[in-house]
Amino acid sequence: MEWETIIGLEVHVQLATNTKIFSGSSIAFGAEPNTQACAIDLAMPGTLPTPNAEAFRFATMFGLAVNAEIGKRSVFERKNYFYPDLPKGYQTTQLAEPIVGPGYVDIQLADGSEKRVRIHHAHLEEDAGKSLHEDFHGMSGIDLNRAGTPLIEVVTEPDMRSAEEAVAFARKLHSIVTSLGICDGEMSQGSMRFDVNISVRLKGDEKLGTRTETKNLNSFRFMERCIEQEVERQIEVIEDGGKIIQETRLYDGETHKARSMRSKEEANDYRYFPCPDLLPVMLEDDFIDAARAAMPELPDARQHRFEESYGLSPYDAGIISADAATADFFESVTAKCGDAKLAANWVMGEISARLNAEEIRITAAKVSAEQLAGLIARIKDQTISNKIAKQVFDAMWNGEGDADTIIEAKGLKQVSDSGALEKMVDDVMTANPAQVENYRKADPAKQPKMLGFFVGQVMKASKGQANPQQLNEILKKKLES
Repeated sequence: MEWETIIGLEVHVQLATNTKIFSGSSIAFGAEPNTQACAIDLAMPGTLPTPNAEAFRFATMFGLAVNAEIGKRSVFERKNYFYPDLPKGYQTTQLAEPIVGPGYVDIQLADGSEKRVRIHHAHLEEDAGKSLHEDFHGMSGIDLNRAGTPLIEVVTEPDMRSAEEAVAFARKLHSIVTSLGICDGEMSQGSMRFDVNISVRLKGDEKLGTRTETKNLNSFRFMERCIEQEVERQIEVIEDGGKIIQETRLYDGETHKARSMRSKEEANDYRYFPCPDLLPVMLEDDFIDAARAAMPELPDARQHRFEESYGLSPYDAGIISADAATADFFESVTAKCGDAKLAANWVMGEISARLNAEEIRITAAKVSAEQLAGLIARIKDQTISNKIAKQVFDAMWNGEGDADTIIEAKGLKQVSDSGALEKMVDDVMTANPAQVENYRKADPAKQPKMLGFFVGQVMKASKGQANPQQLNEILKKKLES
């Protein structure tokens, strides 16, 4: 039997406003528990919510960025359910009339193909608080700092057919909201969280299978593993004669295991009704036009510009332009060193490897754009080789100073003096007469490979500081004379 996977996403994007969606409380990350929740966030008697205009502006910008209809009239509802970190007993959200209507996002896959993922809608809502289980010995603590934090929830159509497609969409969405500046994109802090709806069906079947929802994934890697694992589980259950139960599941990123949390609720279980404390919000054309005018360059436009202005390949331009902070870093390096290709290679190579290893974003990189540009300048003027440059980069990352300081302190300057190189070559040839004879008698097609022996010996003698280009020229001249 050949199976087809059906995936839809619900993405919670925390908006980068200064205050909450219905109160003046701060949403700054890292505050002591319960220090950023006011009477409005707790729905104390006599309090009334006041909508945050900035949240509406950010949601409008998002809608425009994903080619969506903007709801000029949007209405808030109460979604009623009980949970300890929801002190109101309901969540203020949007259902029937959301601020962002149908839209789409185009994604690019590893094989170079493109796919369009439709967005059903995106709505504004408030976040709940957070339950803390680790430090209370059989009890749970409640931190209400997040309660009332503004979110847009982006709901896709079930258009994705693999973990690769789902992750590509998630990355593109992350790129869009961070480029817009409406979200900081810090997934480890809960700024973007993904709920993944997954079902399977036999190829050619028109009817959708029963879906499960895995909630609160905050990593692209976790999402990929979770989807692959859940697809395998569902197929195994069906092929063994069982049935998939519509349920909500949780995935543990540490153990890489998922478990059932509860049977899936339907919309009518939440008893939605219009919020009596909030009037419908009407957006004027001038408000939408102002949001459109304030929009920065989006990832697709940035990729095209990088290809045109810097001569980068579509692949390189796509990687670097996907993240706004990385794009800014690259442009700053290029402006200072004057070599876009070298700048791109170092940003995608050494910089990216260090960021991944330490699980930090480029805004926290331990080598600045100016420092990297200085290193590239020393490669271009042949002060150091590419191999030595990696040693210098390591020292820069460890806080030992800029490239010039490290090169001078460690004596890493490349040997480009032809007299010194010729002497080293002569010494190596004198010490290895048999290899010299073999080289001279060898088929010319085999000589380039044999040259590597002599290059290695000279590099060893020069402690890796011989200028490779000059060295190759001198070696060929002397070996063939």
